[in-house]
Amino acid sequence: MLQIRLHGRGGQGVVTAAEMLSLSAFLEGHFAQAFPSFGSERTGAPVVAYARIDDKEIRTHEPILEPNAVVVQDKTLLTAIDVFSGIDPNGYAIINSAEPAEQVVPELVAKLPQGHVLTVPATDFAMQKIGRPLPGAPMLAALAAATGVFKLESVQKSFQTRYPGKVGDANADTAALAYDYIMNIKNGGNNA
Repeated sequence: MLQIRLHGRGGQGVVTAAEMLSLSAFLEGHFAQAFPSFGSERTGAPVVAYARIDDKEIRTHEPILEPNAVVVQDKTLLTAIDVFSGIDPNGYAIINSAEPAEQVVPELVAKLPQGHVLTVPATDFAMQKIGRPLPGAPMLAALAAATGVFKLESVQKSFQTRYPGKVGDANADTAALAYDYIMNIKNGGNNA
């Protein structure tokens, strides 16, 4: 079972990203679930959402304390809370930043296997294609590229299903930018 914890701030679409992640997995025939963890948060407050993907029915519903992957939609959270708490020693970390992972989280880069800590300028991609700072689609596409657990096309289709028309297509375009960005890094490129 792949267990993913998503961190961001209220208004960034963290809960929607978790839902789209589970839909992406479902579209490929996996079992999936997504659920948020928040109280009376307001715009800008830290928000956590969870997603699980498996090839068999998922019966557990508790918060994910030992994630296989952590997605951080707002890098200011890196100094506010321990977003990587309990991360699997072979896990993945995807961080929304234009700076290389070695500069953003050098201690995590040293801790996890090579290529498992990646940054992607998701907000920049969203601003280019959507015109709003909504990093969900590019962050999920980056996770798809990093892990290979689900495909770019599934991420794109999940957003196009939820938001038919121009909004869904713009999210699909941001997803493609992020996916290509991460694949370039995996193939020996860099964050430039």
